[in-house]
Amino acid sequence: MTTVREFLLPDLGEGLTEAELVQWRVGVGDTVELNQIIAEVETEKAVVELPSPFAGTVVELKAVPGTTMVVGSPLITIAMEGPADAPAEAPADLPADSAEGKVAVLVGYGPSEAPPSRRRRSRRHAADDPPPGAGASRAPLAKPPVRFLARQLDVDLADLQGSGPGGVVTREDVRAHATAPADAAGRPHRGRGADGEGGMRETRVPVRGVRKHTADAVVRSAFTAPHVTEFVTVDVTPTMEMVQRLGETAVFTGVRVTPLLLVAKALLLALGEHPSLNTSWDEATQEIVLKHYVNLGIAAATPRGLIVPNIKDAHLLSLRELAESLAALTATARDGRSTPAELSGGTITITNIGVFGVDSGTPILNPGEAAILCFGAVRRQPWEFRDEVALRSVCTLSLSFDHRLVDGEEGSRFLADIARTLADPTLLVALS
Repeated sequence: MTTVREFLLPDLGEGLTEAELVQWRVGVGDTVELNQIIAEVETEKAVVELPSPFAGTVVELKAVPGTTMVVGSPLITIAMEGPADAPAEAPADLPADSAEGKVAVLVGYGPSEAPPSRRRRSRRHAADDPPPGAGASRAPLAKPPVRFLARQLDVDLADLQGSGPGGVVTREDVRAHATAPADAAGRPHRGRGADGEGGMRETRVPVRGVRKHTADAVVRSAFTAPHVTEFVTVDVTPTMEMVQRLGETAVFTGVRVTPLLLVAKALLLALGEHPSLNTSWDEATQEIVLKHYVNLGIAAATPRGLIVPNIKDAHLLSLRELAESLAALTATARDGRSTPAELSGGTITITNIGVFGVDSGTPILNPGEAAILCFGAVRRQPWEFRDEVALRSVCTLSLSFDHRLVDGEEGSRFLADIARTLADPTLLVALS
């Protein structure tokens, strides 16, 4: 006997109530196995792969790529062989109650209350959209960052012939299509050309995904936490020399050693002396929550926008382990594969604006954290050294902190300790 089961969009956790369908990995008529990845959805935090809770044959796809769906919306229908009353086995990544048609929690602490249903259609006219199940298996192949770029430039991936391996659509394909004077039907593109081409003086880009989450987060942070920012300029020549020496040692073979690694280690050591910088404010109970662990956030600029994945229990890692974690975190973020779990639970953050050639800034706190350290560009410039003027490697550090949680003296001493360690990185060994 064949039983038709409907899989609802699960709760992706951390208060997320909706997600945009990025692409289907299956089509109508395909046979799927339990836990097989059937679709990719983009939330405000990350691109998430959804495993199938059922094994069987795909009967219907309930949405087209580009549709924003609320939690609990029908996603896919699968026909299963077996008695109608046979319980479905839930996949490893989903709670068992998803097999019973309830809204499952994929990542997080519990289901969120779904807002009123609202669906955003893709930019094609509704009349041009195929039925949800039609042609789904022929959906254009493109990585999430390329899809994000296409949305920014208002390009429909279905109109493109991918030039990448296996027909994958590349960034170059999207940009070339966006700057073309007209499409096959002779209609001008609305995408932004390099010189403002396309026949339009303005382009409106919908705010969603990471950009929407970032906008909401920084506004909440700026207007709920009283920010204080302090600056210190430090001679980091010894740190730069140590970076080079460490990179040449056998211990760090195969691992990239960067100045950010030593900045991160210096921050972790300073937290041991200044625990108030690793706290959060509980508004409901009017309590300060002191964290006895450090989930170190690293702000990362990605094609999808600014995200802050974090290294869990960073305080327990050796210098090599910390270097490996930084490299893995950065690579995952740039590929658009950071998971909601990796983007949640941070306790303190570092933002490295020096990679953009910027000297300093006043960073906004990541919501729920007490402090954020800004690491500026390292520049060779004249500096007083041993009572003489010499050419040294100098950078500016800035620290923003929540004045409800951190007194000015404590914040100042914390920043000074980090600067002192970077000026004399032998303290990394002495204090570890």
